[in-house]
Amino acid sequence: MTEEEIIDKLQEDEHYYGDFGKQFRSNSDIGTLLSNPLALGKDFKKSPALLIGGYFHTAILEPDKLINFRVVESSTRNTKMYKEISGGEMCLLQHEVDQIDLMTETVLNNDVCRSLIRGPNIEYERPALVDLEGLKWKGKADIINHEEKLVIDLKTSGDINRFRSSAFRYNYDSQAYIYSKLFGYEMLFIVIDKTTKQIGLFDCSPDFYEGGKDKVQRAAEQYKLFYDNPNFDPKNYFLTKTL
Repeated sequence: MTEEEIIDKLQEDEHYYGDFGKQFRSNSDIGTLLSNPLALGKDFKKSPALLIGGYFHTAILEPDKLINFRVVESSTRNTKMYKEISGGEMCLLQHEVDQIDLMTETVLNNDVCRSLIRGPNIEYERPALVDLEGLKWKGKADIINHEEKLVIDLKTSGDINRFRSSAFRYNYDSQAYIYSKLFGYEMLFIVIDKTTKQIGLFDCSPDFYEGGKDKVQRAAEQYKLFYDNPNFDPKNYFLTKTL
């Protein structure tokens, strides 16, 4: 396949997140490669926070796809009704959807955010590929604003005043570095506090990108050791730390 054909196929979520897309590295691999490389590629359990973030993204970028989310009229996920309706699948609660709708309205009612998200010459959910550290990396931009020359990512936060520290913990620095290479633009995070509904616009400093680059380099080294080295035996792997 040509790179253009690959990118076109990655446009579909089933391929981007499925087996086809797993042949490429992505920012979601960074944490695993740096902390537990043997767990790379293993399925992870969906969390309510991840589901809420996904619904928020969809509400702003692809509202026609909201019908794909299951919503249960229940106060918690521990009720008998929720367990019967969900059938073991992670579902959104109606009160969570009501809050996300309010968050979506808050962001789109902000003049600056709306111009960044809905302005002219905008692309949504665009995938791309790039070679970094001898590996092929994929990424899918929430928003590409060609007028402002920005890659924009939407985030929700439990405490927007702590977003800067959580950005390092959740590897948004490596995301910013990878996406700047994928799309050739600076990265901007639009963040909304899930509780206060306060909005924050976070751009990226040179140090932030540099820290992300370092993570990508270290993650690539781990991948090559664990998965590209025929002489490596995983059963002999161990951590070494000094206390």
